[in-house]
Amino acid sequence: MQKHRPALDITTLSALAEPNRLHIVELLRNGPLTVGEIAERLGLRQPQASKHLKVLSESGILEVRAEANRRVYTLRSEPFLKMETWLKSFPQAMEERFDNLEEYLTKIQGEKKS
Repeated sequence: MQKHRPALDITTLSALAEPNRLHIVELLRNGPLTVGEIAERLGLRQPQASKHLKVLSESGILEVRAEANRRVYTLRSEPFLKMETWLKSFPQAMEERFDNLEEYLTKIQGEKKS
């Protein structure tokens, strides 16, 4: 019987799969930035940066707040905590498979002795 595994929202992985968006996330690990600061640091035009920021925001990775005439972006922790939980499920799954293999090998060794 297969146990339930933690689910990961595919939207998060899809959003992070694009290199510029992954670079944006890396930049924001150090703290909030405006769209202009992000565009400058990545060598993008502001409309390009805004397009990527929109995807990241819509996927729930970023939150945005208005400060005067600027938009400031920050990372949200929830998608990364879900990803961490999902990734941590793999060693457990592999351990279960090895346990099943060990049981199977013990069983067939017992059958050979009979």
